[in-house]
Amino acid sequence: MTDSLNTEFEALLDYVKRNRGFDFTGYKRSSLMRRVNKRMQTVEIEGYNHYLDYLEVHPEEFNHLFNTLLINVTSFFRDRSAWEHLEKEVLPPLLSAKAPNGPIRVWSAGCASGEEAYTIAMMLAELIGIEQFQERVKIYATDVDEDALNQARQATYPINQLKGLDDQQIEQYFEQVENRYTFRKDLRRSVIFGRHDLIQDAPISKVDLLVCRNTLMYFNAETQSRILARFHFALRNEGILFLGKAEMLLTRSSLFRPVNLKCRVFSKVPQLNMRDRFIVMAQTGNEEGDDQLSNHIRLREAAFDSGPTARVVVDANGLISLINEQARRLFNLTARDVGRRLQDLELSYRPVELRSCIEQVYGDRRAVHLRDVQWLTASGDMFYLDVQILPLLDNNNTILGIGINFIEVTRYKRLQEELEHSNQELEMAYEELQSTNEELETTNEELQSSNEELETTNEELQSTNEELETMNEELQSTNEELQTVNDELQRRSEELNQSNAFLESILTSLKGGVVVVDRDLRVQIWNHKAEDLWGLRVEEALQQNFLNLDIGLPVEYLRQPIRDCLASSDGSSSEVILDAINRRGRGIQCRITCMPLVGVHEGIGGVILVMEERSVDEA
Repeated sequence: MTDSLNTEFEALLDYVKRNRGFDFTGYKRSSLMRRVNKRMQTVEIEGYNHYLDYLEVHPEEFNHLFNTLLINVTSFFRDRSAWEHLEKEVLPPLLSAKAPNGPIRVWSAGCASGEEAYTIAMMLAELIGIEQFQERVKIYATDVDEDALNQARQATYPINQLKGLDDQQIEQYFEQVENRYTFRKDLRRSVIFGRHDLIQDAPISKVDLLVCRNTLMYFNAETQSRILARFHFALRNEGILFLGKAEMLLTRSSLFRPVNLKCRVFSKVPQLNMRDRFIVMAQTGNEEGDDQLSNHIRLREAAFDSGPTARVVVDANGLISLINEQARRLFNLTARDVGRRLQDLELSYRPVELRSCIEQVYGDRRAVHLRDVQWLTASGDMFYLDVQILPLLDNNNTILGIGINFIEVTRYKRLQEELEHSNQELEMAYEELQSTNEELETTNEELQSSNEELETTNEELQSTNEELETMNEELQSTNEELQTVNDELQRRSEELNQSNAFLESILTSLKGGVVVVDRDLRVQIWNHKAEDLWGLRVEEALQQNFLNLDIGLPVEYLRQPIRDCLASSDGSSSEVILDAINRRGRGIQCRITCMPLVGVHEGIGGVILVMEERSVDEA
């Protein structure tokens, strides 16, 4: 797509945001464009600029546009195996950890027409009982689509929307009114519906269970990151996040850990390291301040991480706060070790006993320096380190934590030892050490590059999976529309069959033969009385020129009366009596009444001939 089309589309999204308060700028562009183009085809408009002009002139079009963009495809117990895992394996320990009469708060984000919220209500009512449910449970169901929320508040559904429920659940939780089913009012009071924009509005707090299924997939990666930070803030420390099957959280391991990846059930990581705390705080605030704080944090982190010496920072509680790249490489540590207690790591006693040194720093409020510490790695390499344990003080001279610097002096130690032997050996040792260091650095960079490529590939696969899920829901929505059209066509076909049967009954009941010809004198109707009168079957007469039929009636005498009827302006009829021979070979007199066939637009579309038999004796 050209840059000009992208600019026009962004202008359209900005106009929708300014005039109606719907912010779609965080949604995936491919999905948005496909849905907007579908609506533009419906109103027969080409070009985003022209559609923006159309919205300005026809404000009622906003409702149709929002109904197209917000695909409300949902059902009761959708992906039932995931719901069964939630009910049997996840919710029982979550509920047992609560106080006996403690409140249970649930947030159903992107609830659409309410089926998901009522599914949660039925599940919790089964687990804790109806009375406990009414006293303890509050389910907050939110969406940005007001029409969908109005439908959810009514809690009334046709039978075809209850296909995810068994007969017992329908009988226990729904009341039938004519052909529709209404959710129980006593349980309905615990479900609160409200409009909520996941991008702009503040999250609901102190939530035990947060259900957001097949909603995140519509947003781009940056917006997903902001929404997940809000979800992390909303959940209690023991809270559970339940997502849709197209949403993996592969890049959010610092905020959530998988409970069951197949069923998309995740638990909150309650104790974040300092970096992640700042990032979450930034992503739950305003957008401009978010970017500045987030960039500032990343800048300081990058500066610390790129330091030339191995460095570790421990906070006042004895938890690892920061580990730079050199320390991770030297002591085989990972980013996952951030947040762990120092005493739980091998680093606390190897290569040197750090715990006693840290206590000394806290007591004396002065730095401790250890020189020529030997460090034998797992690969058998011997390193010499100078270790500095420094107090980190704030402006009030209060110790915030401890900084530990590991300065590698192996090279200098070896140079000193080899200097005693010869300058030549010293030079060779230096070159070998330098070569080894460069190879290790090169290997580290290659591994880092490979890791980044794998992460990029993984993100692309996730994006493709989400796109396929979006298209699947769009196809399901289109299929429901086609089903509605098919039902309407079937109803009209039945009405047409009834009309044809009624017309056939009238023609059969007439005593005389009835023949209807069009303006080209081709037979359109030949009733059974005409067949009995002249012996010519219906299938032999239809679409034949009436004046060419070989029957006992001298049809050539009817040419002029038929033409007079076709040319008539006042709808008058004429009558002719002709001698004829019926199918039994008996001579009769036949009275033929010619009447014009007046169409729906007052035009003459043909002629109706009514033929009544008169025997010769009667004449």
